[in-house]
Amino acid sequence: MKNICARLISSLALVFTLAQMPVALALPPAPPPKPAAVESPGFYRMLLGDFELIALFDGHSRLSSQLLKGISAADANTLLQRAFHPVDRPVQTSVNAYLVHTGQNIVLVDTGAAACFGPTLGNVLSNLKAAGYEPEDIDTVLLTHMHPDHVCGLTDSAGNEVFPYATVWVSKDEAAYWLSEEIAAKAPEGMQKMFSSARDAIAPYAASGRFKTFLPGEVLLSGIATSPTPGHTPGHSGYFFASQGQSLLIWGDIVHNHAIQFARPEVAIEFDIDTKQAIATRKKVFADVAKKRILVAGSHLPFPGIGHVVAEKNGYRWAPVDFGQNFPDREGAPKR
Repeated sequence: MKNICARLISSLALVFTLAQMPVALALPPAPPPKPAAVESPGFYRMLLGDFELIALFDGHSRLSSQLLKGISAADANTLLQRAFHPVDRPVQTSVNAYLVHTGQNIVLVDTGAAACFGPTLGNVLSNLKAAGYEPEDIDTVLLTHMHPDHVCGLTDSAGNEVFPYATVWVSKDEAAYWLSEEIAAKAPEGMQKMFSSARDAIAPYAASGRFKTFLPGEVLLSGIATSPTPGHTPGHSGYFFASQGQSLLIWGDIVHNHAIQFARPEVAIEFDIDTKQAIATRKKVFADVAKKRILVAGSHLPFPGIGHVVAEKNGYRWAPVDFGQNFPDREGAPKR
């Protein structure tokens, strides 16, 4: 009898407690989130020895796999599906630039597309500022080549210099090609805009005596050497940065489609001026950086576009850096 009474009292206490609790109201479903008006800043910071390396996201373009040459549609689709890329629409392709603070120089490698290719590009300058730098801080601009998505960011909409204290460098062969009026006159109509974009971007720097060319393999600044990588364009060049036993190759447009061209380096793209040479260069660069385990950065690799090339039984694969791998320890970073 005592047990029955105890259970009854306990049950009544629970009922009383529940009765005191607020009744849950039936709320309407939350409205869907509104799209953000602006994207978050696109920059990635890491250390290379004593150098500070910052990847700057210019935006993206969309490149159809049909632009690729030397692979069947079926094989291309298989590789795209393996990388979870759509096969029925163009692949979103990053456009990246890179800032390197060596402690002696503040160097920008490529400048993005600015307004040359539409609203999905043109963010290098805003991301440079978001990373804590101003265009006036840049003393050296290195161009991998002179396609619009690499040079248009040199000038503003009025044709004025964006980097007023920078000297702009490009390989002698690259300048000889894109700045030649004779070659431009003979080029297909579809390429005429590329020639005029290159001339317009360089013009104010040349007028002020701050446009210079280099020979293949020339060392430009302390810790920075050029690396000839022709094919995509006649004077296409990479840049080696070395500090405290660590090295990085910023290689420009060696790869446009990472899902396909690492696995199949013999695949070219329509934009390559010399297809045979571009393929030979890509194979040589892949073999070299994979063997020596050199860190690389690419203009059209998924942002931040920094990582390693790994040799496999057939072809290669891309191993991107881990986000924040150099944090929180930033002791020894160059002073601004």
